[in-house]
This record gives sequence, structure tokens and C-alpha cells, in this order.
Amino acid sequence: MGIMDRISRLLRANVNDMLDRAEDPEKMLNQILRDMETNIGQARTQIATMIAQEKELQADLKETRELSAEWETKAERAVAAGKDDLAREALRRKKDNDDSVALYEQQTATQTQTVERLKSQLAALESKYQRALSQKDSLIARQRRAAAQQTVADATAQFSPMDPSAELNRIER
Repeated sequence: MGIMDRISRLLRANVNDMLDRAEDPEKMLNQILRDMETNIGQARTQIATMIAQEKELQADLKETRELSAEWETKAERAVAAGKDDLAREALRRKKDNDDSVALYEQQTATQTQTVERLKSQLAALESKYQRALSQKDSLIARQRRAAAQQTVADATAQFSPMDPSAELNRIER
């Protein structure tokens, strides 16, 4: 079992090393920003859909309130006309519409809360995007500076003009 663990670790180490060498931080940052832009676009679309649903619920609520008021008026007219059976039916329909009004009010409140929550999440995502966008140039400059320092360090390791003993060793050989 120890051999398999070592082989597995060796393979993972080599794959990770290849990925590290192939990974370009500038390209990765650009991809992250593109992904964030896509997510922001999808969030905006979702919010627009939710707002449209909220408007539909509000329209249904208004219509149901108007129907309830109409049935109340009809019930009053039926009582005034002495038609108790029609008045009872009108009151039953008014009660049904009142129940629907309560349901629409609850749904509208829930929808409004959902829309507000989504808007705050979108604002947070846009803030992260702006922060990443502003840090992009700084991070790229740091990466390039680190790469230049590594190049200088590698060149210095191969040949150091400050080390006279290296020249003496060459002459002796």
C-alpha cells in the first residue's frame, strides 16, 4: 500500500507542477473577471424576472380588492332590494375575494422581500467585481515583478560575477 500512496502522491505533485507552470495569472484574472461579469448579467436577469412577477402579483391584488368591493356593493343593493338569497351569495363571493386578497398580500410581501434580498446580493457582487477590477493591474504588476526577480535570481545562480572563487576553480580545471 505504501508504493501506491507514493505513486499517487508523485503523480499529483507532477500534475500540480505542470498546472502551476502552465497557469498565467493575467489570463486567470481576466477569466475570473469574465465569470463575474456573466454572474452579474444572470443576476440582473433574475432580478428583472422577479420584479415582473412582483408587478403581476400587485396587479392581481388590486384586481381582487376591486372585485371584493364590487361584491360588497352588490350585497348592499340586494339587501336594500330585499333579496336575501342574492345578498348571501354576494357576501360569500366577497369573502372569497377577501381571502384571495390576504393570500395575494402575503405573496406580494414575500416577493418584495426576495427582490430586495437579490438586489443587495447583486450590489455585493458588483462591489466585488469593481474591487477585483481595480486590483487587477496591481496584481499583474506584482506577478511580472516576481517573474523578473525570479529570472534575475536564476541568472545569478548560473553565473555569479561577484564570486571570484568560481573563476579560480575554472582556471584550476
